[in-house]
Amino acid sequence: MKLDILLGLQWGDEGKGKIVDVLAPDYNVICRFQGGPNAGHTLEFNNIKHVLHTIPSGVFRPESINIIGNGVVIDPVIFKKEIVALENMGVNIKKNLFISKRAHLILPSHRILDAASEASKGKTKIGSTLKGIGPTYMDKTGRNGIRVGDTTSPSFKEKYTNLTNKHKEILKQYDYDYNLEEYEASWFDGIETLKAFKLIESEHEINNYLLQGKTILAEGAQGTLLDIDFGSYPFVTSSNTICAGACTGLGIAPTKIGKVFGVFKAYCTRVGSGPFPTELEDEVGEQMRQQGHEFGATTGRPRRCGWLDIPALKYSVMINGVSNLIVTKADVLSNFKTIKVCTHYMLNGKPIDYMPYEINEPLVPVYKEMKGWEKDITKCKNFSELPKEFIEYLKYIEMEVKVPITIISVGPDREQTILN
Repeated sequence: MKLDILLGLQWGDEGKGKIVDVLAPDYNVICRFQGGPNAGHTLEFNNIKHVLHTIPSGVFRPESINIIGNGVVIDPVIFKKEIVALENMGVNIKKNLFISKRAHLILPSHRILDAASEASKGKTKIGSTLKGIGPTYMDKTGRNGIRVGDTTSPSFKEKYTNLTNKHKEILKQYDYDYNLEEYEASWFDGIETLKAFKLIESEHEINNYLLQGKTILAEGAQGTLLDIDFGSYPFVTSSNTICAGACTGLGIAPTKIGKVFGVFKAYCTRVGSGPFPTELEDEVGEQMRQQGHEFGATTGRPRRCGWLDIPALKYSVMINGVSNLIVTKADVLSNFKTIKVCTHYMLNGKPIDYMPYEINEPLVPVYKEMKGWEKDITKCKNFSELPKEFIEYLKYIEMEVKVPITIISVGPDREQTILN
């Protein structure tokens, strides 16, 4: 048996949560493999919107096992809030949520370090969500981190104190006021909530599930263009958001990977700083933002909006080995008379049709114009009901990227999904 992977192909916010929820009935196990509460996976059904930050998006399917993998970083405070919200909705969360002992913990001092560092950068700030993600991954790679499995150790409090004291020393270099104690009580309360769940050696569990013939879907957070190695560095996240990240974030071999589902919006968005070749800083971009409700699920920040970028999409498909494309939020473009697609860039006066290392340099996008569909597609149930202009748009993308589009989202609800 092989494990399938679902991940984002842009700068995050592609609608991965909804798609995982749609696919979940086909899988026995859903696993998160990287990132932390900087993720905001939005699901909508029964006219209710749900946002998950740490917990896998299969949690609303009672028959699914959900695993937070070793590559994830967990803030116990945010984790507890998610748990309480789910329990208040009647979700039997303790029954089907397991947590890797190897996952790292975000300490209160990590959040303070994140805020102090970002504040010190002024105009050069990277647009951090200020959740403490970066400092936590830094401690992980620096071999100083505290893991979920440490919470049951007699020396846990000592480890916490030692790492917090180290952070206090680092904070002396910043002109930044903070009150650590106000976070600590809720943090330790969250630790108790965390310990009430089944803490597992997830690499063994997941590989055993594969041997038993169980179907597994790995759920990525953020997007390919925010990958620490292959994204628009330094305006990236602190983990590997790409397909290979599932191997290290769950403990599975590359030979165990089956399908790779790549999710992308029918246009592009980005939150925070960093290059965005097709960004529209005009009324068209604002129309996209308003019609698409493009405000961060985690931060509430307005997202930057722009046309679909084919060179960036091809790059993401290549890096991830995508086998199936999934397009979301196509309904947002229903009121546009003309749709544009970036076919290539001009870099220093020369045309290029790929995403270069110099993405932080001014790239001038070159566009192909296509006729818009100007029809409400949110009620379409089958591919044959879609307007021909939209079908032509999809076929053009498939032709350029050379990967089939197998799922089309025409609205936020789980029912507003067309399997192609």
